Amino acid sequence: MPGRPGPELRTERLVLRRWQARDRAPFAAMNADPAVMEFFPSMLTRAESDAFVDRIEAAFDERGWGLWAVEIPDGTFAGYVGLWPAVFEADFTPAVEIGWRLAASAWGNGYAPEAAREALSFGFDEMGFDEILSFTSVLNLKSQRVMQKIGMTTDPADDFDHPNVPDGHRLKRHVLYRIARPGAR
Repeated sequence: MPGRPGPELRTERLVLRRWQARDRAPFAAMNADPAVMEFFPSMLTRAESDAFVDRIEAAFDERGWGLWAVEIPDGTFAGYVGLWPAVFEADFTPAVEIGWRLAASAWGNGYAPEAAREALSFGFDEMGFDEILSFTSVLNLKSQRVMQKIGMTTDPADDFDHPNVPDGHRLKRHVLYRIARPGAR
């Protein structure tokens, strides 16, 4: 994995880069952390986590964009932030989603909105997307706050039941946020 070409993004404090072999163990630990995975239907095993990294890297190879590994100022892997196709069946799909998952140790530093703003700029300026979406469980107020901080807006009429979450699950109901490319609308 090291040395693969691909877009590297930088903010004042962060590097958003392609994944490296050394990211797999801390990513698996994140995906097994109940606090990090509170708003996901289940935690991931090491094999599931590694398979997700493989899908992320394949997406970069295929499309040239995806979920960047986030490196914080001390050089530590902190999680991911990036763009991903939303292809499940819903009124608003297919679409491009912006998302993030950071280690609990990286929370509270403003890393998610800082990295997300850079990913949005890449999506609008480099990829030419007209709109980028984000969604999460209605219970996940922290992620919704990040969505608001990066300029996304929501309309309660857009709330939806996520088709990939089992019926009756506490995370089934989702809120949808949107942001348009500046000048696109």
